[in-house]
Amino acid sequence: MHVPDGFFNAATSISAGVVAAAGVTVCLRGARRELDDRTAPMAGLVAAFIFAVQMLNFPVAAGTSGHLLGGALAAILVGPYTGVLCMAVVLLVQGVFFADGGLTALGINITIMGIVTVVAGWGIFRLVTGLSRGRVAVAAFLAALVSVPASALVFSLLFWIGGTAPIEVGAVAAAMGGVHVLIGIGEALITAVTVSAVLAVRPDLVYGARGLAKPLVLRGAEGTTTTVDEPEPAAAPGKLKPFLLGGVGLTLVLAGIVSFFASSSPDGLEAVAENKGFLGQASDHLVTWGLADYGEVGGIPVGVAGIIGVGLVLLIAGAVAYAARGRDAAKV
Repeated sequence: MHVPDGFFNAATSISAGVVAAAGVTVCLRGARRELDDRTAPMAGLVAAFIFAVQMLNFPVAAGTSGHLLGGALAAILVGPYTGVLCMAVVLLVQGVFFADGGLTALGINITIMGIVTVVAGWGIFRLVTGLSRGRVAVAAFLAALVSVPASALVFSLLFWIGGTAPIEVGAVAAAMGGVHVLIGIGEALITAVTVSAVLAVRPDLVYGARGLAKPLVLRGAEGTTTTVDEPEPAAAPGKLKPFLLGGVGLTLVLAGIVSFFASSSPDGLEAVAENKGFLGQASDHLVTWGLADYGEVGGIPVGVAGIIGVGLVLLIAGAVAYAARGRDAAKV
């Protein structure tokens, strides 16, 4: 759903940029409560993983593809404030180095793909875990499922406010909502599987699972019962490095090898723009490097471009997380 340059007028782009900057500023402060020396590397890994999986477009309808947005996944794994920071770094690297999303539209992309998906995803996740007695995988699935069409509908609203083409907003909203519900199903599956996998290996590193441990019920010989709160998953500092290295290895495989098999069909936004007649409003990217279009411009294999991107996101997101971490945060 990366918005290119040219879809929005200057006033809307600037306004969205202000919203995005304010949101990132708030999240830099809020992330202090979510990050410490041990969890900061997890933020870098999550951002790099989202970058890699976003390269893997999957078919959702005839001639249309979709890809992970990742806001709900980031919020569940590292927290909502940190999740927005992860998404902002991913979108910044994509826009600047890979011409994936316009530079003048960076604020719009951070707003709809970062802030909206995290807020919607985290809100649904907390609601469902509260109602379902801590069923994290189910909550993750529903959170991701809702976050994608929510983002698409906010795009439609912004396009109605400041789009550069005279398109009926109802038609755009219906088309965007319809295709992104299908994309949301793929997003939900990826999110639920990823969260479940991390829960199985390192439940202490899943931010959204904290405080959801079920009480332990002890039954006495005379039929009496005693309820004891089950302790949170124990931290295992000595095993953190293997987990991170394994995660980085998987991320590199996805970006460096699996990316060759991604669908080449236009994604949901591009397909809707073409069908509704406003794709021609897109303008050329302001900066074109050899990595643009994931290496296509410079003749670089997509897998090599993906590995470079993973490295950039990992370094930048990790640095941001370390800078934002709370020095006195409790160890988890």
